Amino acid sequence: MGRGGARGRPGEAPAPTGPVEPPALAEERLFEAVAVEVFSRYARNWKPGTLKVNRNYLRSTILPWFGGMNIADIAKQDVQRWFASLSATPVAADRSMPVLSVIMRQAELYGWRPEGSNPCIGIRRYRRKGRERFLSQTELSRLALVLDGHEARHPREAAFVRLLLLTGCRKSEILTLQWSDCREGRLFLRDGKAGPRTVWLSTPARRILEGLPRRGRWVFPSPQRPGPVSVTVFEMFWRRVREEAGIADVRLHDCRHTYASIAIMRGESVTTTARLLGHNDAQTTLKYAHLSDRSVREASDALAAILGEG
Repeated sequence: MGRGGARGRPGEAPAPTGPVEPPALAEERLFEAVAVEVFSRYARNWKPGTLKVNRNYLRSTILPWFGGMNIADIAKQDVQRWFASLSATPVAADRSMPVLSVIMRQAELYGWRPEGSNPCIGIRRYRRKGRERFLSQTELSRLALVLDGHEARHPREAAFVRLLLLTGCRKSEILTLQWSDCREGRLFLRDGKAGPRTVWLSTPARRILEGLPRRGRWVFPSPQRPGPVSVTVFEMFWRRVREEAGIADVRLHDCRHTYASIAIMRGESVTTTARLLGHNDAQTTLKYAHLSDRSVREASDALAAILGEG
C-alpha cells in the first residue's frame, strides 16, 4: 500500500501526519523525580530556613518510603502506613506530613495526579500534649553557630536566648530582669512563677550580662515605651533562628527543658534540679527523671560493646 493510502478504517482516528512527541519517560513519574521538580519550582514559597528543614525531612523520612513509587499510584493507604511507621518520632511525622502534602498537591497542578486526589488530606496528626523537647548536643552546636551569626546585628536578642539556655529561667523571668536584680554572681528574681528565688550564674552567663549596655533599670528595656521590651520581639527572632538551625519544632520554653535535661543527665538529683528550676515541689521535676535512666542505659550499652569486644 502506498504512503497516501493509509487512511485507516471507518470510525478510527486518522493517523497523525506531523511529528509525534515521545511519551514521557517512566522516570519522570517516579516520586523522587517529582519531589525534585516540586522543590525546584515551589522553593520560593518557603523561607531559606524552612526550605532547609523541609529538605532534611524529605531526605530522612519521606524518600526512604516513597522512593521508586509512581507518583500517580500512591494512595491514601500508602500514606497511612508511612505515617504509622513514624509513630516513634511523632514530631518528625507531623513536620514531614505537610511536606509530602505539598508534593502531592503540586503533582496535581502539574498534571501528574488526578485533581483532588491528595492522599494526605484527612490523616490526623499525632497528639503531643505535654511533650518535652530537649536540644541534643548537635542541635545546641548548630544553634550556637546561628546565634554567633546574628550577634553583630541582634546582640540583645542573642543574649536573651543564651541566658535562657544558661540559667534555665522562664521567659518572663529574664524578660522582666532589672539590673538591681543582678549582683554577687546571682539573679535575685523578685516574682517568679513560684515566687521570689535566687539563680546562681555560671561564668558564661555573667559575661553575657556584663556585655549588655546599661540603659535604665531594665536589662532588656523597650526603646518605645517605659518597661521591658515586648516578648514578641524575641519570639520573632527565635522563629528565624530556629529555622536556620534546623530545629523548627523547638519553642523558646524548650531552652528551659534543655537546661533541666542536661542537669539530670550530668548526675544532678531531682531535688537539686528542682532548686535550679525554681520548682517549689520536686514532684514537678520528676518528669525529667527518666533522663537519668537513659544515661545509665546508654553507659551500660557502651560498656557492653567494649567488654564484648574484649
